[in-house]
Amino acid sequence: MTALTAVLLLVSCATLIATGARHWRVPAPSLLVVGGVLIGMLPWVPAIRIAPETISVVVLPPLLFASAEEIPWRELRPVWRPVTVLAFGLVLATAAAVGVVASAVTPLGGSTAFVLGAVLASTDPVAVTALGRRLSLPPRARVLVQAESLFNDATSLVLFKVAVATAVTTGAVSPAASGGAFLVLGGGGVLVGGAVAGAAALIRRRTADPVLVTVVALVTPYAAYALAEDLGASGVTAVVVAGVVLGSTGHGLTNAAVRLQVHAVYGTVVFLLESVVFAVIGLELPALVHELGSAGRGWPLGVLAMTGTVLTTRLLGILPLSLLTQRRQGDGRVSWRVPAVLSWAGTRGVMPLAAALSIPLTAEGGAPLPHRPLILVLTTGVVVLTLVVQGFTLAPVVRWSGIALEPEHTAHEETRCRAALAEAGLACLDELESVEAASTTVIDQLRRGLLARLDQADADHDGDSVSAADYRELRRAVIAAESAELRRLYEGNRVSDMTRRRVQRALDLEEAGLGE
Repeated sequence: MTALTAVLLLVSCATLIATGARHWRVPAPSLLVVGGVLIGMLPWVPAIRIAPETISVVVLPPLLFASAEEIPWRELRPVWRPVTVLAFGLVLATAAAVGVVASAVTPLGGSTAFVLGAVLASTDPVAVTALGRRLSLPPRARVLVQAESLFNDATSLVLFKVAVATAVTTGAVSPAASGGAFLVLGGGGVLVGGAVAGAAALIRRRTADPVLVTVVALVTPYAAYALAEDLGASGVTAVVVAGVVLGSTGHGLTNAAVRLQVHAVYGTVVFLLESVVFAVIGLELPALVHELGSAGRGWPLGVLAMTGTVLTTRLLGILPLSLLTQRRQGDGRVSWRVPAVLSWAGTRGVMPLAAALSIPLTAEGGAPLPHRPLILVLTTGVVVLTLVVQGFTLAPVVRWSGIALEPEHTAHEETRCRAALAEAGLACLDELESVEAASTTVIDQLRRGLLARLDQADADHDGDSVSAADYRELRRAVIAAESAELRRLYEGNRVSDMTRRRVQRALDLEEAGLGE
């Protein structure tokens, strides 16, 4: 089997499994990992070897960018304090706890155990976003989980570099040097991400060519990552910042046709990359275990111990923070439901695997780095176990906690939003009728459609054309008024970002359907 054939088969299998996951309403990452493990155990399947650069440079930027775009600055601002505490304190605590437990239950020494702790210290934004996309979490809880996984990269990356330097050189790294490295990585990533987002927004605002805007949208995360890494900053942080900035402003930069094309192309890219990367995680575990040989027979115990450590540390870190936040907000009785869900949502995924694969093969003197294969097996095992166990049980935990939003909640908000937009469209028609901008027949036809939407709220009826050119022109004017009203509702905090996106997409589809 050639490498090309193996890649094509992998993409095909991953796509089929992900499609089945959607049909069966189960978490796609979890099912992909299980499928990857089962396929990797077949004797005729070749061992999969993937370079860390492939994951870091090719796969991560668009997936991180898509995750960050789902968190606009308006929703990120209220949770920046707990996100900051978790991105610093919880990452450090997890790295220390994993290092201590690893040195006690595995053959890893102190320095290599710290490397493993740094690798597993942070949650994975790709996995968290992919698992949480279909959950009906309250907006604040959803943003908190996703934002924490996106912004703890700088801390974990500094820890990882310090740990690897200590293991390779058997020397100590000063706290001052670590602090300086964090400022360069994090601060530089923020600056680069903001600059790239500004440049992308300028280009997208000045062009109406759907192909060009789509290319800019695809290139933006790669440009942010590559530029930041070349300057010695955090490429992941740069991509996240660029995604947050453009996610907050991108909907107003282009027209409906361009937004629809970018959404379709980017959705396809994200679907393919997520499908392949989670399948690869499962495929790599059997091959890594085989390479480990008899020297690492106790790896299952190590995986269980590491998984238990990261979950326990996360619970012990989130619980007091959540209780303190609830008391400060004066919510009355303190609830355990939200911290339980937040703790269980902290899965590991693509980024820890990329970090583990980038560990050097040799130490400073040229000798093989001790226990590197064991670190890879433990990391991949923890990633697989958290994706499978937490992935398949996260939705039941959310339902059991009672914090999930009922479908009626979202439907009611969307109904109110559509009604407000219909009223804005009727007001626009009244103005056009007062200046006799079109025939009474066409205006009455549009008015009937808007009145029907007011009566049924979620209907999308716009009637039959009488004069195609007049109808298209007037309908575009009405859609523009509705879009302006939607922006006003969103900027006034009267609708959520999720509702704004759904309604804007419906308006875009309607405008695109009008043709030229």
